[in-house]
Order: sequence, then C-alpha cells, then structure tokens
Amino acid sequence: MNAPASLSERQADSQASLAVDASSRASMTLPTPGELRRRLPVSPQVAECLSAQRRAIQDIVSGHDDRMLMVVGPCSIHDPLAALEYAHRLAELAQKVSDRLLPVMRVYVEKPRTTVGWKGLAYDPDLDGSGDMARGLHLSRHLMHEVATLGLPVATEVLQPMLAAYLDDLLAWVAVGARTTESQLHRELASGLEAAVGFKNATSGDVGVAVDAIRAAAHPHRHFGLDEQGRPALRETLGNAHAHVVLRGGHLGPNYDSDSVGEARRALEQAGLPARLMVDCSHANARKDHRRQAEVLRDVVAQRMRGETALMGLMLESHLEEGRQELTPGALRYGVSVTDPCLGWQATEALLLEAAERLR
Repeated sequence: MNAPASLSERQADSQASLAVDASSRASMTLPTPGELRRRLPVSPQVAECLSAQRRAIQDIVSGHDDRMLMVVGPCSIHDPLAALEYAHRLAELAQKVSDRLLPVMRVYVEKPRTTVGWKGLAYDPDLDGSGDMARGLHLSRHLMHEVATLGLPVATEVLQPMLAAYLDDLLAWVAVGARTTESQLHRELASGLEAAVGFKNATSGDVGVAVDAIRAAAHPHRHFGLDEQGRPALRETLGNAHAHVVLRGGHLGPNYDSDSVGEARRALEQAGLPARLMVDCSHANARKDHRRQAEVLRDVVAQRMRGETALMGLMLESHLEEGRQELTPGALRYGVSVTDPCLGWQATEALLLEAAERLR
C-alpha cells in the first residue's frame, strides 16, 4: 500500500494541475486579423462609404466643414441587438440634423478597468467570464460592419493595440482614453490609422499630455506590430494629421467652461497645432452624473454660437434606456448600460434636435 501523499506533495500536484489548466487556457487559438477580415469582408460599396465618412470627419476636424461632430452611443456594447436598434434610430435622426451635426455612433467593444471587471464585448461576449474572445471579435466586427452599412460612421476606443488590426478598416473616428494618452504604443498606433483620433486629457485634467500625443501621432513611425497573418512585423506609418484633444475633465473638476477651453486652445496654438477641440460631456465634466451631460452640451453649443470656433465636437454616453444596471446574466433589462450610466434615447434625440436648431 502506498503511503499517503505529504502536504508538500499534494501542494505540488495542485500547482502542477493549475499550471496545466493555465497553459491550456493561454493557448486558446484566435483567428488572425486577415482571417477575420476574409470571413467578414467589407464590400466595395461599404468601403467607399467608409472613405466618405472619414473624409467628412476629417473636414470637420480640420475646420473645412463648420458642422459639429456628435460622437454618441452606449458607454459600452454588451447586446448587439440593442446596439443595432440604437443604430437604426440614430441613422434616422442623422438625416434630420445633418446640416449642422455629423452623428457618429459609439461602438465601444473594449472597456478600461481601474482594477478588474468586465472588459467588453470583444473579450467576454457571453458576459459570464468565459472569455470566448474568438466569438467576441467576430461579433464586434460584424456589428461595426452593420452600423457602417446604415451610413453611420463608427467610433471606438482602442485599448489593446493588437486588437485594432481586427477592426480598424471599419472605423471612422477613434478615441484614446485618459489612461492611455501617454502610451507610446497608442501614439504609434494612432499615427498609422486612417481615422481621425481624439486624445483625451489625463485623468488629472492635464491637457499637455494630449497635446504631446497629437504631436507624436502626427509624426511618421517605425514600430513593432503584427501583419494580417499574425506574424511579427515592422510597421511603418505616415503620421495622422487629424489627431485632436478631447476635454473630459479631471480630478479637479470639469474643463468644458470657456476659461478651460481658452487655455486648451492656447496650449495647442503655442505648440504650433490647429486649435480644434472636442468635449466629452460625460465623466468628470458631468461630475459623474449622466443627467448633467445635457447642461454640458448646451454650454458648449452656447460657446460655439458666441464665436469659439475651436470647439468642433461633442461626446455623449447614451443608450435606449436611461441609467445603468448590474451585470447579472439572465436578468438584464434590454437597452440599459452595464457600465457607465447613460442618457435614454428620448433625451438624446431631444438634445441633438435642439443643438442642431440652435446652431442653425
């Protein structure tokens, strides 16, 4: 009869088992960017539409079009069906306001986490921690394609640079968040994107890091990356001439007021950059109260009407229904955010119609 295993032996066996399990999970195979693009291709008609959308946004960013960008949509996408319903509503509304506003839909499939939590549709589409990223990538690309097919420009925030290659041919506008604006990897990535890129000010409220990011993204780069087959590759970029600052407030409070906008404009001018600014109506600018997004939007539109031409865009977090809910699989309310609280559709539609009318 074999002697019972000692405690140290049992611990060693347990650690070995965990290591095997971790190894098997770590070796989960994902499609390469090229494989996913072949499975979900962009037709010539949609590609032409995407090019027109990018040019329209770039014209606003550069000041050749005096309309305002309106990047609007859910804080994050967790239900593609609800997102498509939102897209259909926004596409219909866009036709009513297109003379003064250019609506762009937020299709955010990655979410930054301060510590831990749900990372977004691309990582965990089943919302249960199972992490079926292959399915998440497929759903994300398919949804963006559907939104673009409706004639709506697609916006997203890039977190993982490797993930961008799966989606960047569908993007018309890209955000780089407050926690990643200082990242060299994200500045290099932005320099090679065809889409305009908005760099948010730091969480401290510092606009200088976003100004530095714009200068870096405008410059050509050679950097490490992956090709369409997923192989390591040297990437060469031409620089992005349509990067700009997004004011989102900071630890000391909002920064959408006229004094803060003036300071940001002067910082860009001193750096020899175009004085073009977007305001994020959420986050610290709304003092983390989603209902205050309306007063932020109205204030920015009023500044624009008083002659502040540096202000060229706004961002709103909005969903079909107002508020947020806890992520409880099997008990989720349709059209309600599972991350930041959002404005509901009725309030969103009224705000965009009001902004367009005032800007006329």
